[in-house]
Amino acid sequence: MNIKLIGVALILLIGQFSFSQDYISEIKIEGNKRTKSSFLKRLALVKEGNVLDSVKMASDIRRFKLLPSVASASFAVEKLENKTYRLTYKVVENFAIIPGLNVSQDVNQDLAYRLSVFDFNLLGQNQTIGGFYSKNVFNSYGFFWEAPNLFTRKLGIGVNYQNNILQQPVFFDNKSDVNYKFNSKAIEFRVFYEFDFKNRIEFGLNIADEDYSFIDGDLPIEIPEKLNLRRTSVVGEYAYNNITIDYQYIKGFRSTFNYNFTVNASGNKDLLKNFFIGRNDFEYYKRIGDKGNWANRLRLGYATNDTTPFAPFALDNQLNIRGVGNVIDRGTASVVLNTEYRHTVYEKGWFALQSNAFIDAGTWQNPGGNIKDLVKGNNTSLYTGLGLRFIHKRIFNAVFRIDYGLSLSGNKANNGIVFGIGQYF
Repeated sequence: MNIKLIGVALILLIGQFSFSQDYISEIKIEGNKRTKSSFLKRLALVKEGNVLDSVKMASDIRRFKLLPSVASASFAVEKLENKTYRLTYKVVENFAIIPGLNVSQDVNQDLAYRLSVFDFNLLGQNQTIGGFYSKNVFNSYGFFWEAPNLFTRKLGIGVNYQNNILQQPVFFDNKSDVNYKFNSKAIEFRVFYEFDFKNRIEFGLNIADEDYSFIDGDLPIEIPEKLNLRRTSVVGEYAYNNITIDYQYIKGFRSTFNYNFTVNASGNKDLLKNFFIGRNDFEYYKRIGDKGNWANRLRLGYATNDTTPFAPFALDNQLNIRGVGNVIDRGTASVVLNTEYRHTVYEKGWFALQSNAFIDAGTWQNPGGNIKDLVKGNNTSLYTGLGLRFIHKRIFNAVFRIDYGLSLSGNKANNGIVFGIGQYF
């Protein structure tokens, strides 16, 4: 009898506890114009019928802020008459159809440019579609489509095709007087999967046809004028993302590992090797006061260490060291550290102006060399400089940057201005 009474008491206690919980009976999305409410609700961890959970709500806000279509987000909770709650997510949308124009000088000191247009919120579901055309000695173009949340909130796909034709310097015995015309035609298919809010992977297949044609320079007799490699590669990415974005300000830590592993190849395999290429970016951001932002990136790269002049890691203005020049060296491994302090000097409405001071440092392993190359003085570059950022706060990635880099070392010394779209990292 006592056991039965205890059982009844437990059932009543559990029932009373259950009915005393605060439940969400309604979820609303406000402020979105183009982004579909159904898409945002599908991404959110909190669902109608769930118990109030401020941790999950804050996680949803961080998730929304990482979307290209969202500039900022917040939430509010309202108690209803039936003792349940209405949860309202409020978003400030970005304009997500972005034209792009980059203008610079090519390796022949002629005008080079890149035209592009991308929609980062196709169908109101933050799918990306777009393409580019560039003129940099030769003509190049590419097309992209990515839908990271196409099937579920965690699963999606992407496809891209690129035909890149460039004039590339190739280095023999530390000389840079040989130029090749490089033509790469590649189609790539990827699958995206999000384990949770912070962890995401990409896995795909890349099929490429790469050609090198000699243009000019002092070509060694053992190197052919024409080279070709047809390769099939497994490609992918793993990203750990624990950053928070609030307009132009970023805080937190992010790690992104990219790899390319050739599983089948035919052609000039002896010279065009690099059958494994891996790179990891470690990024750390910290808010300094109300208007400051300290940004850091450590980039580690490693590839198949063969003796080849066509090594994959380039020392270049737009990739790693601001002010150093346009593809002035190559290596099969690299260590690059970029650190900068960004400060908002003016902000009103949709516009913000940032100044920044930076230090870029890097070192490279010679093709066929050893890890000691990374600590040799003649393989290192150290630059510092100042820059400006012109930011449109309501357009995704609408940051026009200009930096001037000044060499602090005598190696490969070159100073210069670097232009670009988006933060450098």
